[in-house]
Amino acid sequence: MKQFLSFVKKEFFHIFRDKRTLFILLGMPIAQIIIFGFALTNEVKNAKIAILDHSKDASTASLITEIESSRYFEIAESLHSDADIQTAFHKGIVKMVMVLPSNFGNNLKHFNKAQVQLIADASDPNVANQLVNYASAIIRDYQKRITNNRQLPYTINTEIRMLYNPQMKGSYNFVPGVMAMVLLLVCTMMTAITIVKEKETGTMEILLVSPVKPMRIVIAKAIPYLLLSTINIFTILLLSVFVLEVPINGSLILLLAVSILFILVSLSLGLLISAGADTQQTAMFISLIALFLPTVMLSGFMFPIENMPTPLRVVSNIVPAKWYYNIVKTVMIKGLGVTAIWKELLILSGMLMFFLSLAIKKFKIRLA
Repeated sequence: MKQFLSFVKKEFFHIFRDKRTLFILLGMPIAQIIIFGFALTNEVKNAKIAILDHSKDASTASLITEIESSRYFEIAESLHSDADIQTAFHKGIVKMVMVLPSNFGNNLKHFNKAQVQLIADASDPNVANQLVNYASAIIRDYQKRITNNRQLPYTINTEIRMLYNPQMKGSYNFVPGVMAMVLLLVCTMMTAITIVKEKETGTMEILLVSPVKPMRIVIAKAIPYLLLSTINIFTILLLSVFVLEVPINGSLILLLAVSILFILVSLSLGLLISAGADTQQTAMFISLIALFLPTVMLSGFMFPIENMPTPLRVVSNIVPAKWYYNIVKTVMIKGLGVTAIWKELLILSGMLMFFLSLAIKKFKIRLA
């Protein structure tokens, strides 16, 4: 046991001496959670719009104030005629124009109805759709307020409830995805590279002739990355709660336990890759191509799996990040317990046993 701990200590010293590796291990999670949380979000905020107000009465002024006070819109320009609409879009500054017709207040007061035209730049259809939906919701709220929630003739009121994420923040989706991506890449790539590096330099043979069994040497090299990845989990969770304002609604202990299970799956994958790679470049290439792209594309946090064709949906089932991503969403965002994630836990446990058994078998063939 003393010899085993000496190997673990040696690997820690090796990591701490390599400042670039240490920066990747501890700096990448912070950078990715901030980038994905703030920059790469599917929310639309502070979109510049223009207002064409033909009525210029108290009602339109009140509605414009409602729009302007929203965090989704910023009124960049006030137009004076219909001819200015095309000009505003040609400038490339505004994403939407709201047109308020003449006699808006009078029609609203006497006929209980008024028309608002929303003209959006649909060169980006997703943004245009979201802006129209945001504006429509603000107009509906404005109508309810001025009518004191009275039921107007032939009015259909739709009640909408957004469970788990009432403010529709994109960070609620990206935090679980970033956790899966960071842990998988850090654990797998770093574990594979550090073992292959020993092969390249010829020191692995020296280690194998020591009294410690080969697999204990490999496990000793993986333990530091397990501990550093655990630190990454705490870092990501702290940033999520205090910077991105994503709450942990479920059990923190369960979330940490599942994360450690996923780290072990990733470490076993790294051991498997190192068994089949002879150079660090090969190990890094396999880790990035075989793991990074499937994690981003097929885990479900960037693109909905339900929208994919059947072959890709089937392939997504062998991506470990998909199951961990589902678990984190279920525990962290929805606040559910083990009964809701037992299937994912069994799948990850099965993957751990399969990858670790295969890695041990290959190491015995190649190194023992």
